[in-house]
This record gives sequence, C-alpha cells and structure tokens, in this order.
Amino acid sequence: MYRFRQTPINCDRVITKNRRIVTPIPAPSTIPILDKCSEFEPESMNDQLPIVWDKATDFNVYDNAGNKWIDFTSSIFVANVGHSNPEVNKAIRFELDKNLLNAYYYPTEERSLLSELLVNISPNNINKALFLSTGSESVEAAIKMAIKFTGRKRVLSFNDGFHGKTMGAHMAGGKFKSQSWIPVNSYVDHIPYPNSWLADTDFNSSVEHLTPTDYAAIIVEPYQGWSAEFLPNEYAKAMRAWCDENNVLLIIDEIQSGFGRTGKLFAFEHFNIEPDIITCAKGISSSLPLSCVLTRDEIIGDDMSYNSTHGGNPVAVAASYASVKYLLDNNLISASEHKGETLYGELLKWKGEIPNYITKINCRGLLASVFIKSPDGNDEEFVDKLIEVAMRKGLLSVRTASGTLKIGPPLTITTDALIEGVEVLKESLLECLDT
Repeated sequence: MYRFRQTPINCDRVITKNRRIVTPIPAPSTIPILDKCSEFEPESMNDQLPIVWDKATDFNVYDNAGNKWIDFTSSIFVANVGHSNPEVNKAIRFELDKNLLNAYYYPTEERSLLSELLVNISPNNINKALFLSTGSESVEAAIKMAIKFTGRKRVLSFNDGFHGKTMGAHMAGGKFKSQSWIPVNSYVDHIPYPNSWLADTDFNSSVEHLTPTDYAAIIVEPYQGWSAEFLPNEYAKAMRAWCDENNVLLIIDEIQSGFGRTGKLFAFEHFNIEPDIITCAKGISSSLPLSCVLTRDEIIGDDMSYNSTHGGNPVAVAASYASVKYLLDNNLISASEHKGETLYGELLKWKGEIPNYITKINCRGLLASVFIKSPDGNDEEFVDKLIEVAMRKGLLSVRTASGTLKIGPPLTITTDALIEGVEVLKESLLECLDT
C-alpha cells in the first residue's frame, strides 16, 4: 500500500486565479498537526493526502500557510453546492442565534420544511422522509423497512458494492475481504455488478439461479463507487421489472450520486425507473451530517422504531434545506450536466493523447472516472502517486479502491477551474511517467 509522504517537499511555485502553492507541501507549519493526529488517532483516520484543511470555500481548499487547492473531491461528494455556501452558512448561523442546536426528534419547523421539499421533488410514489445522521444509518433503516414490510429475510446486493461501515450496511456491501470480522452469517446474497469488463452483463441471467420469493429487496448503487461504473440503462430497467414481477423492493443508494451530482437530481433518473426506497446523505446538506430515507407510507408504516437521537438535528436540517433550495433555485443540476459535457470532452482529449495509459472514461454530470493503466501494472499505487503529485501542484483528487482516478468537484466550480484541474492531472501523469 502506497503511503503519502508526510515530510515537506519543495515544489514549484504556483499562482493562478484558482490555485496557489507557495510553500513546500505539506506546509512545514502544519507538520505538528499531522504528527498529533498520527499520535492520538488510528492509522485509518490518517491515510488521506497530508493537507491540513484550514478553510474551504466554493471549490477551493486552503491550509493555514497560504496554499490554495482546486477541489476535485467535494469532500467525497458532500459539498455539491460548494464549500461554505453562503446560504448554507446563513441557515446555520440563524439556528445558532436562535439557540436551537438539538431537539431530539421532537417536531421542528425546520424539519417540516425539509421533509415537504424532499417529498415534493421526489418521484410520485414517494411520500415520506425519515431523517437520520449518516449514510450507513439510512441504509440500515432502508433494509429494515424492506424486511419488515415484505416479511422476507434476505436482501440481494452486488459484488464490490459499498453501503456504509455499520454491520448491516457492511454486509450489504460486496467487498468480501473486509467482511471477515463479521461474527454472524450474512443475510445478503451478491451478484456481479455489471461492470464493463464482465463478459455477461444481463440482469436476468444473473438472477436465474435465485428464488425470488426469498428476497425482500435489491439494494444497488446507480454509480458504484468502488468500480467507478454506472449501471447500464437496460440492466436497470430489467432489474426494476424483476422486482415488480416478484414483489421485491428496489432500494437505490444515492448517497454518492444524489443531489445533482450526475446532472440529474438523482442518478436513477438516467434509467427512467422509480425506486421504492431511496437512501440519501452527503450532498443533501453540502456540509453537516444528515441522512435521509425517502419511501412511501405503506413501506414505513406505523412502526415506531424509525427514529434517531440526532435524526433531524435542527442545524443540520436547516443546512440541508438551504443546500437543496440553492441547488434548485440556481439551476445547479443543469449546470452539472453542462459542465459535465465540458469535463467529458477534456478527458476524452486526454485519453486520445495517451491511449496506452488511459483505457476508459466514465462521466455523467460532474462525476467522472478515469481508468489509468500504469506501466508496471500496479494501478492503485500509480494513481496514488499521481494524486500526490497533483496535490503539490494545487489540485485535490482521489482514487477509487480499484485504482481509478475519480473526479467530483463542487457543482459550483467555474469552467476555467474545471479545465485547469484537468490540465494539472495531465501534467502530473506525465511527471509520474517520467520518473
């Protein structure tokens, strides 16, 4: 496993409208902070690029030493309407001044406004919104709803999927090497995700060996973060039809792909299907921890266990309402679509320049994946080196677990910053190839 270097490295000075690198990276003044994190926190909390975030606004991240980066990560698809969006900040400040920081799950006006908004912009079959704290928690609740509603005890999911880090969500995921710690038999069966490298991506052939009446639900990511692949349209339609024929609920995990990220409000809209349950988090607030399960009344029913201590936290809810309103009022969904066309064009040009090293491009809206083939076959380590070099040039990026470069800037990013960021990636790749 490649480890990002924690010692300062001298860098070429960079000063543009969108980037600024004026110290060695990581900045020497931030080393005590990095050291303290390493000393008192687990290694799992210290494996990201060694940049100590001091502030983040719009599509830029800053340290305390005068450096500024273009952010191609959005904090892993959280800051859809931009870091520290003024309307989101305003909503948070209002709650602070109002002196309402927690309300258990007693009713609040803030929560009523957000639930109404989310139901109104969701598909017509959705009429209930349940607020929780994390994406994992929303997945747990969605699976519980499906099992209790149908009376069936099993769930169907996909190899290499990721749905969270709590036990139930972890079992629903399909990263089997990381599941050996789980002390109970899984209630989840897995089929291959229809990645482009599979010989057979037909949904019906994937489930022909199964007994449909065993399953309460299918849970699926419309964009699978690990493989950096989107569901094929016809596959998604066949999956929806199978669910309808067999009274199986369809849970769509929109935690990474929702709220304008792919040029649609939700990524499932690309397939012209409607889920029975939608799990949301990350981009719902562009800031504070909040998650949501969207479903219909008959599924959630009158079970009184669907609530959470911090579900509907008034500050997080206010931030989320402001974020979703900003997304809609400022046409950021269509902006994501159009900027995504620009991004896709730039990435295709890059692929054309070095086809031996870039094998494939996936892009919908401002969610793109660049499949990079390294000279030595160690794609993961090579991409880690690439994003480390890009960091020293003023760009933050991330790879998937499969060694693919993943691009997801805030939807508010300017076109010139978007193109500039791709140019940084190009320079960084060439530099890695030369070393």
